[in-house]
Amino acid sequence: MTERTLGDVATKVLFENDRVRVWEMRLEPGESSPVHRHDLDYLLVQIEGDRIKGVFEPDSAGEYSGEVEAEVVPGNTLFISKGGIETAVNSGTKPYYEILIELKD
Repeated sequence: MTERTLGDVATKVLFENDRVRVWEMRLEPGESSPVHRHDLDYLLVQIEGDRIKGVFEPDSAGEYSGEVEAEVVPGNTLFISKGGIETAVNSGTKPYYEILIELKD
């Protein structure tokens, strides 16, 4: 069995201190993020786009499994518990942009 390489949870770190790490995620239509694992609880704030999909790995330990697809609602904020192993996919026709805030223990 080959070793799986995991990527970053989003595109770019915008800010980090001892309590939080703030990322931005940008995906063009049809673009996918690398497979990544969320080792920290986090907040996800949708900024723009129209559709987003999460494709979860079989060994994902988070609260979601399989594929989850939803409409993007600018300003929509979600709290998500750590443990998910996933790929984010822009399944829409517009560029997707979110802010992801990891909460450090």
